[in-house]
Amino acid sequence: MDEAAERFRSAAADVVSEQYQKVVDETDTQTGRISFLRRGHEMQMLLQIRQPDLKEVLVKNGKAQLYQPRIDQVTEYALGQSREDSNSMVALGFGGRGHDLLKSFEVKLAGAEVLDGVQVFRLEITPKSDRVRNMFSHITLWVDAERDVTLRQVFTEPSGDYRRASYTNIQLNPHLSEDLFKLNTTGHTKVVRPQG
Repeated sequence: MDEAAERFRSAAADVVSEQYQKVVDETDTQTGRISFLRRGHEMQMLLQIRQPDLKEVLVKNGKAQLYQPRIDQVTEYALGQSREDSNSMVALGFGGRGHDLLKSFEVKLAGAEVLDGVQVFRLEITPKSDRVRNMFSHITLWVDAERDVTLRQVFTEPSGDYRRASYTNIQLNPHLSEDLFKLNTTGHTKVVRPQG
């Protein structure tokens, strides 16, 4: 992983994200495109949801922003002291160093298997930080054994809810313009900054 991280500059992939809610036994599915760009020690990420509703999530410059074009609103969260945790979460499976992973997570190799015709190894990881563990009790990654990128991630919450993301059409180190990592807001977009 460390070798792949040294070569990593950017990535882009199609993504299918499934959010399961245990209480109502329902799964909501979203599809879109995700892009990553490393700038120095910071990993920038843009998630563009295309279905069922247009949304954009941008993580950059110590902030996470959710843009909802339908209501023309950006909800902005300052990452503050949790910046290291957020950088390690963003880089999970795309450009993250193995040694950095071990700083933030307990990592267990859970075996090798084949996923969609690709040889992968499965990692079971548990956050060390109480703050992150309160959000996700554990995370499972299926990592392409040859390219060292994640093909699937499952983030399980203490409640039993989970989010599964599956990545296809992965491009490693494509030329991605810095201009891509901006929200496509309007001149009338409302910005909300929740407290806490």
